[in-house]
Amino acid sequence: MCGECVSSDVRLGDRDYRILNEVYRWRVCLGRHLCSLAKYTSTRACDRRLRELIDARLLERKKILYGVPSIYFLTHRAKVLIHVPRRKENIKIEQISHDISVLDTAIYIHNSKGIPFEDMTTEKQLHSQDGFGNRAHRPDFVFTYGLKTICVEVELTLKAKARLEKNIKDNFSAYDQQLWVVPDFNTKIYTILKQNRTAYPNIEILDIGVIKNG
Repeated sequence: MCGECVSSDVRLGDRDYRILNEVYRWRVCLGRHLCSLAKYTSTRACDRRLRELIDARLLERKKILYGVPSIYFLTHRAKVLIHVPRRKENIKIEQISHDISVLDTAIYIHNSKGIPFEDMTTEKQLHSQDGFGNRAHRPDFVFTYGLKTICVEVELTLKAKARLEKNIKDNFSAYDQQLWVVPDFNTKIYTILKQNRTAYPNIEILDIGVIKNG
């Protein structure tokens, strides 16, 4: 696909296809995310290329929530080009902050552990692998580090305790390690996770502040 011409002005390269595929894989992508995902060293160069992809009718940029930067979406044309389902993306306003933090966490793990982004499997991909009709809980993303398969859960708002503990139990059965990202260590979420470590010792807990400042 490298070098394919989609208009008289834009010729796509490997990095452009990476951008399109990453926008598809993650629920919410901001410009700063795409700068990291596409391995740009210059924010200005990334922003310029994103504008060119918008002009080529491959990306759309929409302001969804006040105080949050614009979010990037694939156009129908881009979905056809990279051979992914063409249904309209359903962005839930109440989940935008969570989804931004999920991708922040993925970038933090990439930078701190050297895990390639392409080796991370997103919740969206996990549900796709499950097939139509199976809406079982899936982690925000999964990756392999050494010989361990690790799932990541970004939990910034408290669920019902029974639901949270069921997710912990399911993760314990399915993965070698479960990494939970919480708002801070003074929350009820942290307390429940810490209490469950006795029964499920593969729990690791990380403060979102470490990720935001990392």
